[in-house]
Amino acid sequence: MALNPTPGLPPFEYIKPASLAEASAFLAEHAGEARPFMGGTDTFVRMRDKAWHDKFVVDVKNLEGMRNITFDPQNGLTIGAAVNMNQVAASPFAQEHYPLLVEAARSVASYQLRSRATIVGNICNASPAGDTLGASILLGGVLHVYGVDGERDEPLSEFFHGPGKTNLKPGDIATAVHFPLPPADAVGRYIKLNRNNDGDLAIVGVTVLGYPDSATASGFRFKIALASVAPVPLIATAAEDILANSPITDDTITAAAQAAMDASTPISDTRGSAEYRKLMVRNLVKRAVSDVWGKLQG
Repeated sequence: MALNPTPGLPPFEYIKPASLAEASAFLAEHAGEARPFMGGTDTFVRMRDKAWHDKFVVDVKNLEGMRNITFDPQNGLTIGAAVNMNQVAASPFAQEHYPLLVEAARSVASYQLRSRATIVGNICNASPAGDTLGASILLGGVLHVYGVDGERDEPLSEFFHGPGKTNLKPGDIATAVHFPLPPADAVGRYIKLNRNNDGDLAIVGVTVLGYPDSATASGFRFKIALASVAPVPLIATAAEDILANSPITDDTITAAAQAAMDASTPISDTRGSAEYRKLMVRNLVKRAVSDVWGKLQG
């Protein structure tokens, strides 16, 4: 039998609950066959490709608070789960205080897709190649979750367990992500290596956040997150330690880049071999740290 090159969506029921409590109860009752729906950029593709077999799509994007983006000068930025990436990138609050998040959001696919895709959806999808995950973790992101037992917060530093695997449980709905104020004078950089400029997943993604820190020997702290080189977003702690404990020189940056490469455990797939990915980790970390260091000095 010939394969259909353009398969359609399988049958499913569209559910539009009136409240978070109603949505959560339905999702818990239909665990394994119901999925929250916001942007749908992953949902419909996975259903079309038969990777997901959900019978119910539960539309939560218009529930209370989902479309809000707010900033408090004392507490930071809160992005509702249904706020799309173009809205985040256009936010004057995000541009002024969280340019690293804006840079990461703008790297995702095309403008058209970003009008549907969301930061929270990118987080909950938990792809190791997620473009905004590194920035979200390094900026101290905390996911707000509504579940059958009430509301709770999930720090993103402890949220991911593998491709598509997170701390979310049946009945959970991510309602927003919150970012505290970044460290004073922080500078960030996200570099994504892919096969084309639009619409492709990262072969390697490198996120770097640097800022002055008098508690370190170098006088600076660098945070480094790697995408597409491990089952979860990888924090390159050995590289971070090198940059904290030695004067920032070209040799120090080179040593940190090598440590980041050594920590990565990529796989080979159609987008790149494991060996190529590891080498690109070294090159891109060196470039990103150098860029951040140059801005910090400036």
